[in-house]
Amino acid sequence: MSLFQVTPDAYLFDMDGLLLDTERMFCKAFVELTAELGIENRAASSFFATLVGTSSKVTTARLSDFLPKGTDIADFDVRWRTLHSDNVQKGVPVKPHVFDVLQAIEAKGVPMAVVTSSSAKAASHHLDHAGLLPFFETVCAGDEVSKNKPDPEPYLTGAARLGASASRCVAFEDSDLGTTAAVRAGCKTVQVPDLRPVGTPLPDLGQIVADSLGHAAVQIGLFDGPLT
Repeated sequence: MSLFQVTPDAYLFDMDGLLLDTERMFCKAFVELTAELGIENRAASSFFATLVGTSSKVTTARLSDFLPKGTDIADFDVRWRTLHSDNVQKGVPVKPHVFDVLQAIEAKGVPMAVVTSSSAKAASHHLDHAGLLPFFETVCAGDEVSKNKPDPEPYLTGAARLGASASRCVAFEDSDLGTTAAVRAGCKTVQVPDLRPVGTPLPDLGQIVADSLGHAAVQIGLFDGPLT
């Protein structure tokens, strides 16, 4: 039985780490480049996990907190994003059950939007490359809002673009920052954790927690039984 008794007016999806397995790709590129600076893989991976859900601007600003003194931060940032972009060109991995969930929502005629901290250019490219872009009426990107997650503005904007009130939308997120943003916007929020700092508990915001997008879809009543 669905945890939500009323069909939502819209569904809002984060992208990286929820629809696409791009966070691991971004982490892989980060680990590769930081190894050249003498940083251990585990330390690099742990630091990267603290960046999940942040905007590009915040991510870049935080590099100076981690990289060795004297590192050309701007040059590292460019090389990191270029390496990630090159890897993405080889294929964008889609998370399990994504197509099942999107097709089920599409069949119900309920509109969908992507709400992401990534730039509009990157988001559209990745979604299109993965074959997901046609499912969504709009993509609300990080460079299209004045405040990024955990501020509620991205989700309020995404809902408004679909002509819906955020309080009548279901939002799917993986990161703590994104979950916070969706809850603050008033969305009924489902968190599907992806990459997380070791030992960090999930925030207690009243969100539903699921171990996969497929499980989340079952919990909210999109499917009658488990997806395999």
